[in-house]
Amino acid sequence: MTRLRRFDNRSKFDETEQRNLSTAMAELDRIATQIHIPQNVKERAALIYRKALKADLLRGRSIDGFVAASLYAACRHLSLPRPLSEITAVSTRNHAEVARTYRLLIKELHLKMPVDDPMKFVPSIASKLELEPRTQQYAVDLLREAKKHRGLTGKDPRGLAAAALYKASIETNDKRIQKDIAEAAGTTEVTLRNRLRGIEDLLGSNTIN
Repeated sequence: MTRLRRFDNRSKFDETEQRNLSTAMAELDRIATQIHIPQNVKERAALIYRKALKADLLRGRSIDGFVAASLYAACRHLSLPRPLSEITAVSTRNHAEVARTYRLLIKELHLKMPVDDPMKFVPSIASKLELEPRTQQYAVDLLREAKKHRGLTGKDPRGLAAAALYKASIETNDKRIQKDIAEAAGTTEVTLRNRLRGIEDLLGSNTIN
């Protein structure tokens, strides 16, 4: 009887897990289709989600939130440039919840993410804003100079790219407003201003030739 009870409990757990996975994979397919995620990234997201499920991280939490966070983690891990805002825009959960869940995944599963260079985001953001080539180059030079002062470590790369482009647009008289630059970068105006303050503190009033 003890063995039968153990088998029955295990069967019920397996059924619950399978239902969870079925729901999660359907949501993953939906999001991946909408924002055109490659198959290898989708498979990595599914693997991360399964690890979270095995680690019992989903107890009392949203399946959809973990799906979105797992997909963002997979994009980061495989260096696919997708901002979190793009994923949460098509998720059923809000941005703040998915961001919290992503941080939980990183902490509890000990995921190591590659550090993005903010300079790689400058061309795509500048293109969306139709900024002049000289403005884009100025932003890259600002970031390169800030990097020499070790001022970019641990900061949001998209926020840094947005801040550099905003400052560059002013210096080159090719100005765009903070709201437009933040939206193009997939970040917030608050983050842009904080990163801008950091860059200006590092570089002072110096301009780039």
